[in-house]
Amino acid sequence: MTEPPIGPELDPTPRPLPARIPHRGGAVVLEPLALRHAEDLWQAAQSDAAGHSWAYMGYGPFADAAAMRRHVAAFATTHDPMAWAVRPLRSGRVEGWLTLMEIQPAHAAIELGNIWFSPRMQRTRAATEAMFLLMRHAMDDLGYRRLVWKCNALNAPSRAAADRLGFVFEGEHRAHLVVKGRRRDTAWYSILAEEWPARRDAIAAWLDDSNWDHLGAPRSSLSAATAGLAG
Repeated sequence: MTEPPIGPELDPTPRPLPARIPHRGGAVVLEPLALRHAEDLWQAAQSDAAGHSWAYMGYGPFADAAAMRRHVAAFATTHDPMAWAVRPLRSGRVEGWLTLMEIQPAHAAIELGNIWFSPRMQRTRAATEAMFLLMRHAMDDLGYRRLVWKCNALNAPSRAAADRLGFVFEGEHRAHLVVKGRRRDTAWYSILAEEWPARRDAIAAWLDDSNWDHLGAPRSSLSAATAGLAG
């Protein structure tokens, strides 16, 4: 009698929870989100008068500095999602936040999400490095086996970022959520432990100083480096 097929055996040891610690890169510092960041974040939000950067977020835009301060005060206390403020070294000001979330130590799965960058930080070296620092922390430092990226299926910039970072598209959950009174179909992506080293090396090489010219422009494309990885 043929046995039913089952998945391969894995190390069942639960992975550690992330800690509220800073992470420093060559272009950016991640600081555990705190109320002291609220003023910088409010100023950063002013660079988006139309509020487009909040279109796919579950919160925002905020009516005034007090509303931003209340949001940051609450957000800084949650453990899942766990949030970091993003401080590009070039400006020295906090320009956004991002989180590790949907943390499942027993299943070695974790998500990079709740990413909000001000328009002046989007599509910069600092933005890519901010995401990379938490990706590397989750996979290398904490040993997670599955790193998730998910977004509104209509969010073309987020989907492009997932592709650029080497995430593998898994499919869409239809009518997955209701966000701000609207239906959200959710696109799912992941990187698995065995896929991570190639992604890590490609992103690290792109971020390396040798890849940047004297005007601060990259000499090579990260999308090109990761295009063959997500297969």
